[in-house]
Amino acid sequence: MTIALVALGPVLVVLTFIVLGLRGPSDSQTALRAVLLIDLIYILLIAAMVVRRITAMVAARRARSAGSQLHLRLTGIFTGIALIPTILVAVFATITINIGLEGWFSERVRSALGNSVAAAQAYAQEHRDDLIEDGRGLAGYLNVAKQASFFMTDGDLRQILSQGQELVQRGLEEAFVIDGLGDIRARGDRSYLFDFEPVTAAQLARAQSGEVVLIEDKEINEFRALIHLNAFADRYLYVTREVDGAILQLLDETEETVQLYQQLEEDRGRLLFDFGLLYLEFAVILILAATWAGLWIAERLSRPVGQLAGAAQRVGQGDLDVRVTEEQGEDEIAMLGRIFNQMTRQLKGQRDALVETNQQTERRRRLFDSVLGSITGGVVGLDAQGNVDFTNRSAQRILQVEGADHYGRELGDLVPEFADLFDRLTEGHATTAQDEVRLVRDGKLENLLVRIATRTGTDGTLEGYVVAFDDVTELVSAQRMAAWGDVARRIAHEIKNPLTPIQLSAERVKRRFGRELPEESAQKLGELTDVIVRQTNDLRRIVDEFSKFARMPEPERRTADIARLLRDTVTLQRAALEPVVLNDVIPDEPVTAEIDTTMLRQAFTNLVKNAGEAIEARAEADPTCPQEVTVTLTLSPRMAEIAISDTGIGLPADRARLFEPYVTTRDKGTGLGLPIVKKIIEEHGGTLELRDAEPDVTGHKGAQAVIRLPLPEEG
Repeated sequence: MTIALVALGPVLVVLTFIVLGLRGPSDSQTALRAVLLIDLIYILLIAAMVVRRITAMVAARRARSAGSQLHLRLTGIFTGIALIPTILVAVFATITINIGLEGWFSERVRSALGNSVAAAQAYAQEHRDDLIEDGRGLAGYLNVAKQASFFMTDGDLRQILSQGQELVQRGLEEAFVIDGLGDIRARGDRSYLFDFEPVTAAQLARAQSGEVVLIEDKEINEFRALIHLNAFADRYLYVTREVDGAILQLLDETEETVQLYQQLEEDRGRLLFDFGLLYLEFAVILILAATWAGLWIAERLSRPVGQLAGAAQRVGQGDLDVRVTEEQGEDEIAMLGRIFNQMTRQLKGQRDALVETNQQTERRRRLFDSVLGSITGGVVGLDAQGNVDFTNRSAQRILQVEGADHYGRELGDLVPEFADLFDRLTEGHATTAQDEVRLVRDGKLENLLVRIATRTGTDGTLEGYVVAFDDVTELVSAQRMAAWGDVARRIAHEIKNPLTPIQLSAERVKRRFGRELPEESAQKLGELTDVIVRQTNDLRRIVDEFSKFARMPEPERRTADIARLLRDTVTLQRAALEPVVLNDVIPDEPVTAEIDTTMLRQAFTNLVKNAGEAIEARAEADPTCPQEVTVTLTLSPRMAEIAISDTGIGLPADRARLFEPYVTTRDKGTGLGLPIVKKIIEEHGGTLELRDAEPDVTGHKGAQAVIRLPLPEEG
């Protein structure tokens, strides 16, 4: 079809030339019209097909379709090659015709038309000048009359206006005197109301500024002038003069003729264009045929390249299964398609192998991350310079760091307590270093067992370090508690047995020798034996505390109300702690659990008393300090939390050691109260934590003991 359409173009051109050459006076006109109609149909058909194809190419280019840019460029090149000769021919033909038309628009014709217009315009201008001159003369006459007679009525003004109207040489048809609103104040001779044409506010404003306002009314063949009377406060002279309507009509017709001539002169380009169309008709047929052939050739050339470009885009997006149609032949485009398909097959095989390897590596990495994230010990990875590049969840929890902001920091900057052990490893020749480190975070002391090892590559070069540490605080505390329990049992056994004989012997010495000695010596003996008895009782009390700590009985659990037990403890201690204020925030509803009420009452009482004694110790140094103890009970799912806060002296930095036996901050304390309380709470499956209380009004932080006890499930 393409070959047929392209061959039909030159055939139509030859046929049109033949018909033009054989055109006769009558018959050939019909044949010429038929041939021109066939040419038009051919042009429209080819043009529609070309436009459709170009539109499709532009749409493909906007959609960034593969090969669309090359296709568009080839089409542009073929179209340009066809258009350039046609344009040159059209320009040459237009210049030729333009030279022929120059004689039609000569200077003589243009001068004759111009003189006619000038004559008509001179007549109209003469009437304008006469009207302005007569109007100014009459206005001057009225102004002089006003200056001669200060008091002048509108009736006097009418007489003077009529007199002045008669004095004008060329005569004025009508003369009026109006005010600033356009109302008539005086009329001259032959000046009637029904002939009065109102003036506008804009015209009055122009006259007020000193301008002679000329109004041309060609519908009634009349010129009017409006002049401000300077001698009057608010008066304007309004005069009219009749002009010849035939001359004005002739002026309009002459101007229309000149405009038509100028329009024809301006349309000379259109005439040239019409003649140029005759030249271009044959060229358009050939251009469209050549363009359609160029489109077909461009498509044949760009289609394989576009397929390769589209396939390359899909390969770039990761689709290695794409293949292109292999063209027949041994030319470069066919060879390029075969090589492209071979390349994609090789790339697919290599990618599949890489994906499998990457999946194995990813599974191992996830397993490694899962193991490191699940272990309770902390793990920190360091590079060769000692900067942190990895931390597991346990390390972030123990060291109280979050996210990845700490990556890149030095180990000594992140954890200063590890710096000495790390320096010991780097300065020595060993591959590992281990030690127990005490770490303080938020006032809480933790004992960490830290081990640092070097990390080397396959070639033996240093790649970094691995820091592993475990929180052994509970283990150390359990070991100390066990040691103190054994010591307590030995003390209770070895010291308690001789106490009774010592006390009985002292009392017997007092009774036996007190009667035989003189009164003064007997009194002295009684004081000494009383001291022995008192010290023996104190020692027995201390031994009983050790014994109680060493042999803590199993709790006898039964269902009880923790809230009521706590309220009873607060009630009993409120009077004992005066002047300390004891506040409580305890819910009214019962909080039931399986507990030993005797042991828990002892624990609650001990903690409340400790809070009161801490406030007393602070009050000795600062009597004006706040003295408040607050007991709070809050509930959460399956957990009851009791918080006992005070405004006392606060907690020491090494607060974890307060749970160890015989560690106390009071002068008269035994150091066994908190260990016993902690043991009672742990026997009930709960926890005891010491932390800083909220600051009071002075900004001082007291102590807060937090007890968490498990609650039974509902039902």
